[in-house]
Amino acid sequence: MWAAVGGGTKTRAGSKIKESTPPGYTRHASHAGSWYTDDAEDLGEEIEAWLAASGVTPDAAVRAVIAPHAGYRYSGRCAAYAFAHLHAPSIRRIFLLGPSHHHYTRKCVLPRATSFHTPVAPLPIDTQVISELRATGEFEEMGRHVDEAEHSLEMHAPFLAHLCKDHNVLLVPIMVGSLDAAAEARYGGILSRYFSDSSNFFSISSDFCHWGSRFRFTPYDKAHGPIHKAIEAMDREGMALIETGKAKAFRDYIERTGNTVCGRHPIGLLLQMAELSPSPPSIRFVQYEQSSHCHSMRDSSVSYASAVVTLAPSTRAPST
Repeated sequence: MWAAVGGGTKTRAGSKIKESTPPGYTRHASHAGSWYTDDAEDLGEEIEAWLAASGVTPDAAVRAVIAPHAGYRYSGRCAAYAFAHLHAPSIRRIFLLGPSHHHYTRKCVLPRATSFHTPVAPLPIDTQVISELRATGEFEEMGRHVDEAEHSLEMHAPFLAHLCKDHNVLLVPIMVGSLDAAAEARYGGILSRYFSDSSNFFSISSDFCHWGSRFRFTPYDKAHGPIHKAIEAMDREGMALIETGKAKAFRDYIERTGNTVCGRHPIGLLLQMAELSPSPPSIRFVQYEQSSHCHSMRDSSVSYASAVVTLAPSTRAPST
C-alpha cells in the first residue's frame, strides 16, 4: 500500500525515512530533451510560433489558466491557446498547481527548491510564500527526487519562463495529491487569499480523458458515433461543468463517469477558490484536442483542453 514520502513521512513499505535533499537546490529540467527540446533557441522559437498561431492577445483580466502537460509534440499547440492570454507585466507571482503521477499522498506538497530551471530561463521560487504555506501545517515537502520525477509542473514551466523572461516574476509550485472533498475545500480556502490578489496568476496543469486499454478506461457510448466523438462528448460535459465554477458539480461528474482527468484535484482547488472569490470569475474553454482519433477498441488517446479564468480587478492589497 502506498503512503506519502517526504518530510519524514512514510514510504511504500511503511518505514520512516529522513529526507536527504537539502533546502535551496535548483530543480533541473529533467524532462527536457525527451518531452520537449532542451535547446533554448529552438524551444523559444517553438513556443513563440504556437503563441502567435493561437491569435490570442494577452489580457490582464485573465488570472488563471487550465492547460495540458503532455509532451509538446502532442499538447504544446493546445497549451499555447491558454498561455497566450498571460499578461506578464501585471503579474508578480505564478502559482503552478499540478497533479502527482508517481508520488502518492493525500496532501498538497511544496518543494525545497529555490529555483526552477528551464532551458529558456530560470524561474525563481517565492520562498516567502512557500514558508507561509508551510506554516499552515497542511503541506508536505518534497525533495529533488520526487520533484524532478513529476512532469505535470515542469511542462508548464517553459511557457511561463518564455512569457515572463523580461519581468521579475516568482513561482510557487505546488504538487497536488489525491484529495477528498474536505481536503479540496481546505486547500482552496488556504489559497483563496492569493487568488483574490490581482498580482497573482494561477497555472493549473491537467490533461483530460486518457482512453484505451493501456489506461484501463474504455467506455464507449455509441450514440455519439465514432469512439473519438464519444470521448469528446464526455470531456465536453466535464468542461461545461468546470465553466459553471461549481466544485461539487465537477467532482460528482468525475465520480459518475470515472473520466480519467489526471488534474481533477488541481482543477478542484481552482473551483474552490472561484467559489470563495468576492467576484465570481468567468471560466471559459478556448481549445480542445486529442492526441489521436480512436476508431477501434484497440486504439488509445489522451485529450487536451485549455481554459482561461477571468476575474475582475481586485481592490485588495497585494499579498506579501
